[in-house]
Amino acid sequence: MVDATLTPIDRGTITSDVNNTIEGFVRGTADEPNPETIMGEGPVYNIVIDHPEGTILWDTGSHPDAADGHWPEELHAAFEHTGLRPLEDDLADAGYDVSDVDYVIQTHLHLDHAGGLYAFEGTDTPIFVHEEELKYAYYAAKTDAGDDAYIAGDFDRDIDWEIVHRDRRQLFDGVEFVRLPGHTPGLLGVVLDLDDGTVILAGDQAYTRANYERELPMGGGLLWSKRDWFESLRLLKDLERRRDARVICGHAAADLEAMQDGL
Repeated sequence: MVDATLTPIDRGTITSDVNNTIEGFVRGTADEPNPETIMGEGPVYNIVIDHPEGTILWDTGSHPDAADGHWPEELHAAFEHTGLRPLEDDLADAGYDVSDVDYVIQTHLHLDHAGGLYAFEGTDTPIFVHEEELKYAYYAAKTDAGDDAYIAGDFDRDIDWEIVHRDRRQLFDGVEFVRLPGHTPGLLGVVLDLDDGTVILAGDQAYTRANYERELPMGGGLLWSKRDWFESLRLLKDLERRRDARVICGHAAADLEAMQDGL
């Protein structure tokens, strides 16, 4: 157990077709062959973890110029991100400066999670990322194959990478990485054994509460591997049971509000 605090940093809102986040949410029928698309909103957030061994930033959010050409136009049309501001400004509103951050955890390198890495370019701030994630991000961004949610301009920078090689790694006292492949090859969950209970930051292993609680997978465009996703879900639920943990999902408004209220 460790005496650490979590401060969520609201980074705006993503709006997209709910079929992206819940597979088959809207389905045509003989009676309704052309059902209306349902659009859903979800927050983008980062978390500052004030830990006795340093100040840790969990993810870095979207690039502030996402709507102005940093994201491909078709991607921003499909996943419109509003309320965008520079990472430095959102941290400042929460009482932090970029220079206060001792470590960064990149759960994965998708465009809505790694866009703030520019703020750490040329610094000696360690950026933790899984080996499989970094490899796949470069593969996807530098070739015509892979996932188009990786943008080289987010992560192909002068960054002090700290590579995580195994499926489990103890980072600091009460802070453990758990690899949860499925959404991406190297997504990192973070298990925090806090003095007042265990919290698991699941990230985009579960985009919404429905993905986790009802075991509904995300749409195919948001899954690198559905089989791995279900296996990671089993692992996550096992960790929840064994640790009596609270699981925080990647873009769930209720989870962001709970953190803002102090869990």
